[in-house]
Amino acid sequence: MKKLSVLLFVCMLPALSSGCGYSTHSLAYSKSTTIYIRPFENKVDLNIGTDLSDKNPYRLYRPGMEVKITNAVINRFQIDGYLKVVSREDDADLVLNGSLINYEKQPLRYDQLSENVEEYRANIIVDISLEDVMNSKTVWAEKGFVGYKEYALTGPKAQSEESAVNEAVEDLARRVVERTVEDW
Repeated sequence: MKKLSVLLFVCMLPALSSGCGYSTHSLAYSKSTTIYIRPFENKVDLNIGTDLSDKNPYRLYRPGMEVKITNAVINRFQIDGYLKVVSREDDADLVLNGSLINYEKQPLRYDQLSENVEEYRANIIVDISLEDVMNSKTVWAEKGFVGYKEYALTGPKAQSEESAVNEAVEDLARRVVERTVEDW
C-alpha cells in the first residue's frame, strides 16, 4: 500500500507542478511585441459660455496634464514589460492614441455644519484607442476612459489636490496598460 501511494504521488507530481496554464499575459497580441505611445492631446473644452446648466461646473483645466498622462502611460508599459515601448512609430507593431477630454473635481462629502466640501474625487477622462499597424485596424477604442482618486481635505487621510491628481494619473495609466495587455 505504501509503495502504491509513493508511485501515485510520483506520477501525479508533474501534473501538480505544471499548473493549469494560467498566465498574467494576454495571448491576443502574440505577434505584437512593440508599442508606440503617441503624445496625448489636450482636448478639454473650456468653452462653457454663460449658461452653466448644460455643462459641468466642475470642469477644470490643469496645464501640462496631457504630458503627465503620456509619461505615466509610457512608464507603466515599461514596468509591465509585456510590450516594449519604442520611440519611433515606424518601429511599432501597435500604436496607442489618446486625448485628454476632461478633468473633473467631483464633490463627494460635505461638512454637515458649514456645508463645505470635505472630500472630492479627481477624475481624469480620456478617449483612447489601440491600432494594429501591421493589419491596419483598430484593436479597441474607448470613449470616456477614466482614472480617478478620492481624497479628503481634512482629517488624518487629508491630501492635496496635486497629490490626488498625480495618483489619478497613475490609476489611469494602470488601467490603460491593463486594457491593452489583459484582453482576455
